[in-house]
Amino acid sequence: MGMGAARALLDAGFEVTGCDTNTEAVQAFAAAGGTTASTPAEAARHANVILVIVVNAEQVEAVLFGDQGVIHADLGADPVILQNATVPPAFAEALPARLPAGIELLDAPISGGAVKARDGALSVMASGTSAAFARAESVLESIAATVHRLGDQCGPGSSVKLVNQLLAGIHISAAAEAMALGLRMGLDAETIYRVITASAGNSWMFENRMAHVLEGDYSPRSAVEIFVKDMGIVTETGRSLRFPLPLSAAAQQQFTAASAAGLGREDDSAVIKVYERLAGIRLPAAANDGGGG
Repeated sequence: MGMGAARALLDAGFEVTGCDTNTEAVQAFAAAGGTTASTPAEAARHANVILVIVVNAEQVEAVLFGDQGVIHADLGADPVILQNATVPPAFAEALPARLPAGIELLDAPISGGAVKARDGALSVMASGTSAAFARAESVLESIAATVHRLGDQCGPGSSVKLVNQLLAGIHISAAAEAMALGLRMGLDAETIYRVITASAGNSWMFENRMAHVLEGDYSPRSAVEIFVKDMGIVTETGRSLRFPLPLSAAAQQQFTAASAAGLGREDDSAVIKVYERLAGIRLPAAANDGGGG
């Protein structure tokens, strides 16, 4: 999503400097007309708005506070940092107090995947001060179709994103289980898809992710490992609140099983392959996976 958002900002006329540990991504961004940097501090030099689109809290920590982190840069006037990763709410709540004076922060997780990021059509779940929203306004308008303002303190943005990820993870896992059961009963995959997407049992995740299964395409739009991580945050948050999350725990185990089977870097719809290996079902042929059916 970072590449998509960066290119959407280029299209909107912003000067954008990108930094990534993936050298291929850096080269692709340079080819698209962006400026590149080798460290977060270098990327943030003279920047007014800094977007941190990474995988987890540990990476946010490194980008902001590491030896070559953003806080060591000579930032531009009235800087604001957009924390866009899915992280524990407590981590997001604590971030503003850790930043040098004068730097505003938005707790602003994003949803929509790489395609909507590239189209500037993300959903942003944001919380923070009015000053932070004002400083980030033009950037938010360029990357998002919807910006949900969820409060004037950091934390609610990440809390709402956690609710979203709970539902997304459960729905993907349930969609895979439903399709797998239909296949085990001898039904045709395309028939299952056609009937369910026109029936009350349909969900956005069934319609979207089972289309990947039908195409035999497990190229990662959002990888299995993302939901291993996100469902882990969900269940750990529930544990800290003494709040039962049985469906989340079951979904977490399915994604963990897929990761353990070597599918962690595949599209999250590849969670269905757990059933392929356990129950002997045949999936539509997977063009990019020699073991896919």
